[in-house]
Amino acid sequence: MGRSTFEGPVLSGDSRFGPTRNVGYMELVQTAALNLATSTANTAGYSGASGVFVNSNQIPNQNAVIYTPSSTVTATAATVTADTATLVMRGYVAYLPAGSRVVNFDVDMGVLAAVTGGTATLTSQIVYISNTFANAGTSTATYAVTGALTTAGRQSLSAFSATQLSNQQATSTDVIGLPSTPNLSQIVFTLALVGVNLDSRTALTGQYYFTVRYTQPDGNIGTTTAYPFGNFD
Repeated sequence: MGRSTFEGPVLSGDSRFGPTRNVGYMELVQTAALNLATSTANTAGYSGASGVFVNSNQIPNQNAVIYTPSSTVTATAATVTADTATLVMRGYVAYLPAGSRVVNFDVDMGVLAAVTGGTATLTSQIVYISNTFANAGTSTATYAVTGALTTAGRQSLSAFSATQLSNQQATSTDVIGLPSTPNLSQIVFTLALVGVNLDSRTALTGQYYFTVRYTQPDGNIGTTTAYPFGNFD
């Protein structure tokens, strides 16, 4: 089985020109599996740590850099909120070509999060999907947010606001100025675990699968707001 890696965008079809042009974008997928009980970097299911999210670009999961989103300032790393007695955050970061169109997000929960030891108790958990880590409510979720997670399985996303839908049509330029790297968008899945006395826990468990499906538009053939009608392919 072969593998080919190249720069996009990727289009496919059998009629490139004319009124019956049927070329379409290939759907791209990035995904990660997080096991909250796994705290050793570079191992399968690694879920990060206090103040540390992960990505799976270098399989298995490794520590990720979340950048402070900016389309004008050279990339600088953001500081993720550390664990507290009332909030624990774990998450996954996917880097996309700037301006990508999000097709869908999948938030799957294999095992509901739980804490053991001490007097720790979880009271709620929710996943925010944004261009940085987010845990302060739906207003901070650039792209989507789930309802409260209570049972295993594929989780429903709350009704999208007009702004969230617009953001999904063309992801923001969040990361610029990295050496030999084109401008990037970052998609951050934040699992926010809220409770009491979480700093007294001795163990944290739970299994999650985060997926973003997207296409990389070709600027030569226009966007949702501009139609230059340039070189199609």
